[in-house]
Amino acid sequence: MLIGHVAVALGAKKAAPKTSFGTLLLAAQWPDLIWPLFLMLGWERVRIVPGITAVSPLEFTSYPLTHSLLADFGWGLLLAGLYLIFKKNRRVALVIGACMVSHWLLDFISHRPDLPVYPGSRLVGLGLWNSVSMTLIVEGALFVAGVMIYSRTTRAKDKTGEYSYKTFVALLVLIYLASLMGPPPPSVNAVEWAGVLSWLFVAWAYWIDEHRALTTPSSPPPPPRPSVEAVN
Repeated sequence: MLIGHVAVALGAKKAAPKTSFGTLLLAAQWPDLIWPLFLMLGWERVRIVPGITAVSPLEFTSYPLTHSLLADFGWGLLLAGLYLIFKKNRRVALVIGACMVSHWLLDFISHRPDLPVYPGSRLVGLGLWNSVSMTLIVEGALFVAGVMIYSRTTRAKDKTGEYSYKTFVALLVLIYLASLMGPPPPSVNAVEWAGVLSWLFVAWAYWIDEHRALTTPSSPPPPPRPSVEAVN
């Protein structure tokens, strides 16, 4: 659920307005960011099986270290704890932890039963990816909501802040649609490197946020001061 996870990070900007979009995206995407590295190391495994779901051709044969609920709670505690240590902000640390755990919840909705609750547990998943139309509706609605929240919470400080953000959103949509309509990946190695390249989107998110400022509601005008005549 690529755009669904990005939607969480975009929407979380309202709950943690002073935290960079890059940090929120790092938290929301963390399992998918480290997963390709674990594949390369041989710690987790995936196969390409065209048609296994209507949306994704990937059969996740083993990924308990990145995508079990227990592991994601652990990663969430780690990321939130590091933020608390370095930034001393408990509220934002909780937001980061929530973004992290949201990854498993969204995957639970979209994946077929291939997600472990803990390493070695039975596998679960509601299978949204068995329907292209329902996937488009659910993920599209999440993404639109996230974009709207971020757009209302921030404003561009310059042309970079405006066009880098618009390009980011447009490119994500194009990649998402291409993954739905295009052929399956040619190899697991291609999946691994595509996952590694997704780190570029995190760096891009930090860059976008540097060029955007928080929107602040206009302050109400002060009440009129009584004139000297009125006082007298």
